[in-house]
Amino acid sequence: MIATVEQRHTSDRTKPEWTVASLEGVNKAYGAVQALRGVDFQVRAGEIIALLGPNGAGKTTAIKLLLGLMPPNAGRVRVFGGDPTNPENRMRTGAMLQVGRVPETLRVREHIDLFSSYYPKPMAAIDVLAAAGLEKLRDRKFAELSGGQKQRVLFALAICGNPDLLFLDEPTAGLDVEARRMLWDQIRRLVDDGKTVLLTTHYLQEADALADRVAVINRGEIIAQGTPSEIKAQTSGKRIRCVTSLSSDRVRELPGVTEVKEDREAIEIHASEAEPVVRQLLARDPALSGLEITTAGLEEAFLALTQDNGHKGNHSN
Repeated sequence: MIATVEQRHTSDRTKPEWTVASLEGVNKAYGAVQALRGVDFQVRAGEIIALLGPNGAGKTTAIKLLLGLMPPNAGRVRVFGGDPTNPENRMRTGAMLQVGRVPETLRVREHIDLFSSYYPKPMAAIDVLAAAGLEKLRDRKFAELSGGQKQRVLFALAICGNPDLLFLDEPTAGLDVEARRMLWDQIRRLVDDGKTVLLTTHYLQEADALADRVAVINRGEIIAQGTPSEIKAQTSGKRIRCVTSLSSDRVRELPGVTEVKEDREAIEIHASEAEPVVRQLLARDPALSGLEITTAGLEEAFLALTQDNGHKGNHSN
């Protein structure tokens, strides 16, 4: 059974507070492009932390710095209390990056055997295959796999060294719903076994379901950090769904309404407070029906945070 968001966030798993990886006042530029600006960011032992942001916000740059794949222009990067390029630290980390490329002609099991040979205490190959759902594909060549199957192989290679700290950059991109949820379960098991996971994803539901904490990055700056519930509370918005004869344009003009979109026969309204908007809707359409009011989700909070930050950035230029 898949754990619900509430089950995941109210786990009785206790987490030590020590930091396993951090960026401290980090700046990183590519020529004239400033990718990170004074970023302070911590990854705590035994947690899943999701780093969220629009394309180009600085997520992948932050991960590459923590992996020691590039140096910062200013500030300090620490992993397990030391330099991320330290060979001992690298042996304790695993990474699944969007740019991951592996030889097309090797078979799945050959890839796992090869990567496992780089580590002193790798995970057993049979456990790696099971964790990534690759038992039936072990003898297939990488070139013969579908996009989703290749993604699972990259996940297997990230965990085969039995790392204490795992970086997952868009790990479920290209996976179907069943494969995505299987991977969610495996990520939870890794953390329950004492591992730490830094996750980036464009699937806001994924971050909400998995993460103990969320950090939102935009234009190279961390603009919000906290539990998914705390991030959602920052916008404290409501979602209203109803069937009405009013046009979307008329609803959009109502005070307090921030967004309106059509959903089949109904409309979905996002508002800072639900009650005043509902009263106005009923006053204008007494025949309104199918009324549902829910708290806005992580997606709405993410959009509100990044759009507000973007507008501030535009004003300061």
